Amino acid sequence: MNIRLLNEEDAQKYQALRLRALQTDPENFGSTYEREVHFTIEVVEERIRQAEDRYVLGAFNEEGSLVGVVRFMRALDLKSRHKGSIYGMYVATEVRGQGVGRTLMVEVIKRAKDFDGVEQIHLQVVSTNESAKKLYKSLGFKTYGVEPRGLKEGDQYFDEDLMVLFLEKEFK
Repeated sequence: MNIRLLNEEDAQKYQALRLRALQTDPENFGSTYEREVHFTIEVVEERIRQAEDRYVLGAFNEEGSLVGVVRFMRALDLKSRHKGSIYGMYVATEVRGQGVGRTLMVEVIKRAKDFDGVEQIHLQVVSTNESAKKLYKSLGFKTYGVEPRGLKEGDQYFDEDLMVLFLEKEFK
């Protein structure tokens, strides 16, 4: 397994995996396949382009296929720059249970610590996604609230657990 930052050359692989995620697990994402299928390659390139406040990590298997992704974004405003957030975490169904998600999360946490002043990482996870919650808890994330009906698809609502990982020892 090779974990690395994605760049513009990975845009097509990223978009293919992202669209697959939105089709196979639509309840776990705030976006939809119907919306993102129309994104141009330029939009996707911009989405994964590393910047001072964000990056996207990808997990590649031995054949070079992208099988997992996670996005990290640091808050931009001055009073929130001590916080970062995780978005779009996804592992392809055929490699789940093989440590891909854990490896991605460990790397994203390690890299977040390199952001000067980042003290905590936030994420939201659908309350019924027990495997994801188990992973996040095993890495030290704590649930601090639940957003009732945080997502809606059709007539169905999904609550979201709000989780945080404090990076500084004095916060644990």
